[in-house]
Amino acid sequence: MKIKLHGAAGGEVTGSAYLVQTRDARLLVDCGMFQGSREAAARNRPPEAARRGRLDAVLITHGHLDHTGRLPLLARLGYTGPVYATPATLEMTSLILRDSARLQLQDIERLNRRRERAGEPPLDPLYSAEDAEAIIRRFKSVPYQKPVVVAPGIQACWAEAGHMLGSASIQLTVQEDGRSRRVVFSGDLGPKGAPILRDYEPFQQADMVFMESTYGDHDHRPFRDTVDEYVDIVKDAVRRRGKVLVPTFAVGRAQLLVVLMSWMFRKGKVKTFPIFLDSPMAIEATRIYTRHVELFDDAMRNYMREKLVREDLKTLKTTETAEASRAINNQNGPCLVMAGAGMCNAGRILHHLRQNLWRPETHVLIVGYQGRGSLGRQLVEGAKSVRIHGEPIAVRAKVHTLGGFSAHAGQTDLLNWFSVIAPSKPRVVVAHGEDGPRQALAKRIHERHGLKPVLPMLGDVIEF
Repeated sequence: MKIKLHGAAGGEVTGSAYLVQTRDARLLVDCGMFQGSREAAARNRPPEAARRGRLDAVLITHGHLDHTGRLPLLARLGYTGPVYATPATLEMTSLILRDSARLQLQDIERLNRRRERAGEPPLDPLYSAEDAEAIIRRFKSVPYQKPVVVAPGIQACWAEAGHMLGSASIQLTVQEDGRSRRVVFSGDLGPKGAPILRDYEPFQQADMVFMESTYGDHDHRPFRDTVDEYVDIVKDAVRRRGKVLVPTFAVGRAQLLVVLMSWMFRKGKVKTFPIFLDSPMAIEATRIYTRHVELFDDAMRNYMREKLVREDLKTLKTTETAEASRAINNQNGPCLVMAGAGMCNAGRILHHLRQNLWRPETHVLIVGYQGRGSLGRQLVEGAKSVRIHGEPIAVRAKVHTLGGFSAHAGQTDLLNWFSVIAPSKPRVVVAHGEDGPRQALAKRIHERHGLKPVLPMLGDVIEF
């Protein structure tokens, strides 16, 4: 058995894709898009197994674009096999891929207008809406905690990862040469005790583990402390009649913030004021959340039984059209605007930042990972000026990084997840992290368990 890394390796966080090859089968675990910069986007091409024409199955850990965004390229190459994932993941992935295809078309049309004026030939988008629909038709749902035969000699089992709705770690049981081997892919793991979703459920046994390390070098600020900081920021914005801009990942963070504002209004932490969910994808993702209450933790279900969330949020407006989004410019503060994209590299948040970054009464809340090269990363690192749609914009707003709202586990939670598998003495491959975090996590695993992890580069092949 050989496993080749086609993304999220060599200090890279995005583009997750693992090609698993045995004598009898080939399958992909995730097929994500590289994100964050033009250099990353240039690497978005089909994994080689698809280009060579033989692939038995695709398995998905969760729906985020950096784990699913290259799936339509498989359809473009003629892949007609199954794509397995949990039901909620398939719903989220369908939403995300359709949005990705739409945004690519918009971006390429804008770029081609410039190329035409420069006398240059037009370019094609990475994939089309038809490609996205073709791969969506290949989706096949699987339950949690029930082994499923996915390819000749390979069974797969999905377990809760606590990262986003429907997210999972995957354990492969591979029969080859009369032997059985177990390979675990952590996927993205969520922090224990975070609201709304259930905590992760580690596997007990593995011969090899591919482990994420996004925040492998530190722990996030405790969630309760982060909530206290968030409340103080909102109160200051209300006092100064400013706008609070939140570059929002449409799946996960948007729903968390909606629930948090419900709690603030319900408990009287602040008087009600206008809130805008300015993301058609986040609006639809929220509807998907309401269809999967079975994946919520006990605390969230009890909170909903006490009172419906929407009863607290009478001032929440959802803005699905571009015209409604632009109208927010005329809204005086205080107000809170949640808009995509989460890394400030596309979408409506760019419009709101362009209009408000230069205003000292504005607050910008960074609530998730910001890829290298992204506008969000520039803001986190203290840039005094940024360029948006080619225009220089002064950064006079207060920029806050609230890592405690991250959907990724910090170092302690990552180690706790691994400690359940560690007694089986697996070979460990630490991926999906920048160099500092993945090296720090590998060092802690070695110190605690006596196992020396592999730190792979893009394109490396791991063999049994």
